[in-house]
Amino acid sequence: MWQCPKCGREFKNQDQNHFCIETPDTIGAYIEAQAKEVQPLLHQVRDTLRTALPDAEERISWRMPTYWRGHNIIHFAAFKKHIGVYPGENAMIYFAGRLTEYKTSKGAIQFPYDRQLPLDLIAEIAKWCYESLC
Repeated sequence: MWQCPKCGREFKNQDQNHFCIETPDTIGAYIEAQAKEVQPLLHQVRDTLRTALPDAEERISWRMPTYWRGHNIIHFAAFKKHIGVYPGENAMIYFAGRLTEYKTSKGAIQFPYDRQLPLDLIAEIAKWCYESLC
């Protein structure tokens, strides 16, 4: 077990990514709570999603930045080595052919920090999620 030196919580994984305080209640607060070197990337994702989904509401859901319009549209989050984007299973199926160079799972895409973010693709996925679920 690993114990966070800041908050004292114990975790199974060494250097487990977590919030030492309560979950931030805004996307801005979420981004500010992340490592300084990751913040510019998170701002890029946020700006991309704001542009792609101008009518969506920003909120925190499942402890992640979320875009919502009557339902959750898409989430994103910072991790140790990547930004996770969570468009859901149907989007993963629809965009599978364009996601082959990224690590994916049933409803998630991992964009590693050491590669340029595919912001146009993220915007396209977000718009598809909004349009297909409305």
